[in-house]
Amino acid sequence: MDTLRTTLLPITQNLPTPLDNLAVTLLGPNCHQSLLHDLDLSNTACLKLALSKALGLGIITASSIVKLPQIFKLLSSRSPSGISTLAYGLETLSYVVTLSYNLRKGFPFSTYGETALIAAQNVVIALLVFRFQGREALAAAFVAVLAGVAGVLGVEGVVPEKELGWAQGAAGLLGVASKVPQIVTVWREGGTGQLSAFAVGLLLSLLSHHPPSSPSRAHRETYTNVRYQRQVFNYLLGSLTRIFTTLQEVDDPLILYGFIAGFVLNAVLAAQMLYYWNAPASNTAAGAKGKGRRANQKMGLEGKADERGGSAVGQGAFSSGLVTPGGKGKGPSTRRRG
Repeated sequence: MDTLRTTLLPITQNLPTPLDNLAVTLLGPNCHQSLLHDLDLSNTACLKLALSKALGLGIITASSIVKLPQIFKLLSSRSPSGISTLAYGLETLSYVVTLSYNLRKGFPFSTYGETALIAAQNVVIALLVFRFQGREALAAAFVAVLAGVAGVLGVEGVVPEKELGWAQGAAGLLGVASKVPQIVTVWREGGTGQLSAFAVGLLLSLLSHHPPSSPSRAHRETYTNVRYQRQVFNYLLGSLTRIFTTLQEVDDPLILYGFIAGFVLNAVLAAQMLYYWNAPASNTAAGAKGKGRRANQKMGLEGKADERGGSAVGQGAFSSGLVTPGGKGKGPSTRRRG
């Protein structure tokens, strides 16, 4: 250890001025001296701070490109199909509120920087959607509203600290509430999709960031599910990381509780995914079939088999997606009875 320290000290003590100044800005004079100039690895507090800074900067770096694929897809297709401007508007508004709150509080940029970058990418996506829809006036209004909210919240004389806290709480609840419909949907459907049915497609999707050039329905479903799975676990790790960075650098229960709530809901989503993904396909199918039959009974769709032996239950299950075309399962009986 002493040999390694002797080797590294000449390097850490003679960093280029820009890097050395950056280290002072991030770590502060005391931890900069302890970790870099003295290489004192016994300073636990400074080590935690350095780890927090590294994790925070990692999240910020990743967030700078997180929505670029969506932007490039919009630019290439020039079609806003499947994109909800309301969803992007609400998400961006919550980010603007959170950004204003953190700026007013003077928290380190490494603890919230991804908020600004994702909000900027959301604005670009929303503007492209409005542009391709031919609604340039709404695009201008969208930018004006966001700028107005940021301007109002950023001025202490206009919005006092107490009201700003209420706004941040509402933004946090909005972000947390967005996870609840996902949890309910997974529970109702009794699974997360066709992951277990397309293991090969899953492996290929994990090795590639792009779906096949001519994807079949199975490939599209697999690719969508893999992206969703990856997103859930990314959010889970991100929220856990933000709990750690908040504990180290931000003394604000409102921010901390928001990240804790987000982590809990992300953990529920991840647990659901692991449970349904690893569960035997027969169990998942049986659960889905049972739910479909109970739903059909409530709707009064059960009836006697038709002349070809089809049943209202089977038709109801087919139309609700519980039985897929070409999927395995028992078909309607064609044997004459009696």
